[in-house]
Amino acid sequence: DLSKGEHKRPDYLKIHPHGAVPALVDGDVTMFESAAICAYLADKYPEKRLAPPAGSSARGPYYQWIVYSMATLEPPVLQVFLNTMMLSEDKRSPAAADEGRNKFGEVREVLERALDGKRYLVGDGLTAADVMVGSILDWSRAMKLLDGSPNLEAYVKRLAERPAFQKARAD
Repeated sequence: DLSKGEHKRPDYLKIHPHGAVPALVDGDVTMFESAAICAYLADKYPEKRLAPPAGSSARGPYYQWIVYSMATLEPPVLQVFLNTMMLSEDKRSPAAADEGRNKFGEVREVLERALDGKRYLVGDGLTAADVMVGSILDWSRAMKLLDGSPNLEAYVKRLAERPAFQKARAD
């Protein structure tokens, strides 16, 4: 419970040294970083087909989009979030928020092209890359960053209609 500061307790700091979420304990494997967790789970459960087969030509783009989600997509969304919603009014920077919006605009164009005529980023089915990119895009809707992007809105809506997404949101 983040509101109770449980993420900063010594027992949780042993799992995630920064006291952040997410983190995963799976038997003798303890790890943090959402992209790593998604890739790990996709590989652990290949029957779920959340990753293209190792060695396939689709595996490279799959890795690309997982890394892109955290390295390129999330930073401008976070920049806008911090400077419009999270920080107290006196600590917000309208210039930083505008910079984040501009950077997001570049990312939005790349994703629009990547999804043009496609349901998912890699291949014909949902992968962990869609989970990563889709979750950040879903978050970005709260800041109206998807306004004017019907392809991305439709993509996020498609992902949000999945039963697994609905179950995760209910918890």
